[in-house]
Order: sequence, then structure tokens, then C-alpha cells
Amino acid sequence: MGARIQDDSPDVHILMGVKNGATCLPEQLDSLRKQTVASWSLTCSDDGSTDTSVAVIAKFAKSGPQSVNIVRGPCSGFAKNYLSMIRSVRELPDFLAFADQDDIWFSDKLERAILALSAISPTTPALYCARRWVWNPEVGCASLDGPAQCKPSFRNALIENIAPGNTIVLNTAAVRLVHAAAHRVDDVFAHDWWMYQLISGVDGNVIFDPEPCLFYRQHGENAIGSGHGWQAQVARKIAVLRGAYIDRLSANILALQQCRDVLAPVNVDVLEDFETARQSQGLARIVRMARLQPNRQSKFSTVSFWGALLLGKI
Repeated sequence: MGARIQDDSPDVHILMGVKNGATCLPEQLDSLRKQTVASWSLTCSDDGSTDTSVAVIAKFAKSGPQSVNIVRGPCSGFAKNYLSMIRSVRELPDFLAFADQDDIWFSDKLERAILALSAISPTTPALYCARRWVWNPEVGCASLDGPAQCKPSFRNALIENIAPGNTIVLNTAAVRLVHAAAHRVDDVFAHDWWMYQLISGVDGNVIFDPEPCLFYRQHGENAIGSGHGWQAQVARKIAVLRGAYIDRLSANILALQQCRDVLAPVNVDVLEDFETARQSQGLARIVRMARLQPNRQSKFSTVSFWGALLLGKI
């Protein structure tokens, strides 16, 4: 890598949700220890593990110089677990990163994120995210997840998440924003999607790194798996028809409405127009949504969105 971090000791805090991850945690924790930026601390929120996850983390905590803290999660799902950790942050760090318990980070993951975020004004909320190698060790295959084909925006964030939580790093301004907002929302569908909506909603800076930064492990216990292949595509379409997408959008909109005073005025209007279009019927719904021009990253997923709209599943 050409550029290097000028400050050798940036204050980086990592939040990791944990539940029954004992078999995968050693590899993930080892990848944290191998980061080229070593000045990090880690909070692990155990959400009701019945295996040896806590013992694995406790052993790791004793093996190195970094601060490792284990807390008890709310035991109400992964999103509330991460919201709980965000709310509990006391001293706002220079950078706040999010980790899953079962991935493997590339050694320069934090360094790349910090370099990208350091190019942004420290007063501008900024979110870094990146592509991943979707990895299934059981069958020995890995494939890159999709690139961002369109510029990140609030109109995109309303209907699609391009910021995988296990790649997200926030700068201090974004940490301050997200920390305050987390105390105002009751619930979110997914913490990463919510942060993408919030940062883009205040006209912050969303950086999508086209280079992968980790191995995203796939297994039967993923909270939200990537789901490549035709079977996964069919399963997602069936879920949409059963109302899953409506429920997610409704939860997202409620969370945004609870923080609407911090959004940029133009995005408050976009949010209101989007909800009006969703609640409209027949041709009015299509016309109002067409005027709004929400976009997804690929033509296929955009067509899928309009198909769901025509079926009344938005």
C-alpha cells in the first residue's frame, strides 16, 4: 500500500456481537491480533451463548496488549445487540469498527479504512464499507460479493443496503451521530442498513471500497447469510411475497422518522415522499415512486424492486 497512517496510534474501538461462536471465534480473533493497526480495543457482547464463546474470548483477552471487554447482550437478536453496544460507548473513539464473530479479516482491513476516512473532513460524518469474499469453508469455495455500481445515496439507502456491517468503520463525527441516534430509536431491522441510511440521510460521506477486506464465512447459523445461487434468489423472492420486505422497510422508516430532525431537509422530503408513495394505491403508487426515483445498485435488483411495488409488496 502506498500511503501510510501518519498517526501510529489512532484510537480504534471494535464492537463484536457474539452468540455460540466458539468454533469460529479463534480465527476471527487471531485476524484482529494480526491487524497492521494494533491500537484497537474490543467489546464483545455475548447474546446468550450456550457454548464456550465467553471462555474463548476471555483467553484471548489475556494473550495480548489490547483491551478486550465482555458484556452481556440483551438476548433479543443481532440488531438489538449491536444497538446496545453502540448506546454503551462512553468515550467516543477516533474510529468505530464493527465485526462479526465468524469472519476472517485481512491484516490491513483497519488501516485501509482509517486511511480512507482520514481523507474526509473530521467534522463530516463518514462511513467506510467494502466488498467481501463470500466464503464457504465446508465446500471450499469463495466468490466476491457484488460491487457498488451506483454512487451511495439516501435514495439508494431507502431500498437497499450496500454497507455490510462486518466491513463498516465510522469516523468520530459519524460515531457521535450514530451514538446519539441509537438512544432515540426503539428498534431497527439491521444496524448496518440503519447506519447507511442515517449517514447518507445527513448528507455525510459513504465510502465503498471496491477491494475486499475480509472472508465472510457462510454456514447454517448466519444471522443474515449472503445466499448466492438460484435457490437463495428464489427464497428471497418468496420472502418478499410473504411481506418480509414490507416489514423491513417499515422498521427502517420508523427509525428514520424518530431522528428526522437530524436529516438534511432535502432528505426529510425524500423520506416523506417515499412513505406517501408506499401508502398510495394503484397507479398513484407507481407515479409517486417514479417521481422519487429510488435506485438499487444493479438493473436486475431495480427491476425486482419495481416488480414488488406492482405487487403491493413494498
